[in-house]
Amino acid sequence: MFKNNLEIIAIGASTGGTEATVKILEALPAAIPAIVITQHMPEGFTQMYAQRLDKICNFQVKEARDGDCLTPGLCLVAPGGQTHMKIVRIGPRYFVRLLDEEKVNGHRPSVDVLFHSVAKYAGPNALGVILTGMGSDGAKGLLEMKKAGAYTIGQDKASSVVYGMPMVAHDLGALCTQAPLDTIASLIINRL
Repeated sequence: MFKNNLEIIAIGASTGGTEATVKILEALPAAIPAIVITQHMPEGFTQMYAQRLDKICNFQVKEARDGDCLTPGLCLVAPGGQTHMKIVRIGPRYFVRLLDEEKVNGHRPSVDVLFHSVAKYAGPNALGVILTGMGSDGAKGLLEMKKAGAYTIGQDKASSVVYGMPMVAHDLGALCTQAPLDTIASLIINRL
């Protein structure tokens, strides 16, 4: 078991986020809580992205399927374009649900949808990260995570390709800390 009872790491990103996420994930150890990622990407691209991550990470990475069980050492990437990804808790275990619903904040999958579900079902047993991207998707959900007791991190302006989503999260008071991209992995490790 990880200290702080950390069970889920949720990451949201958009423009510039694919490489930012790579930088974080490749620096994380094999012994890691379950990771769920919503990255704004078109349909078809997320599977290739997950395969690329799987080759370079110390843990398994795959595109999420409805009903996947979240386990330590597993990272699931929301499929691009068609569905939203949420987590649910059944007993002591967490599962992924993929839902064909309307776009949220102009996106499907939406970071807010993921973060709201993590706030609801994992609360203080979660850690949230919001990375570079245009707009505000994820900011409100990250605030809900923080209010539920989760530790929340936002990428700083200097290291963001587009300082939109992290800026809105910062302005809403959704961040426990704001950090340069190259220190986010160590912040996560320090929470383990």
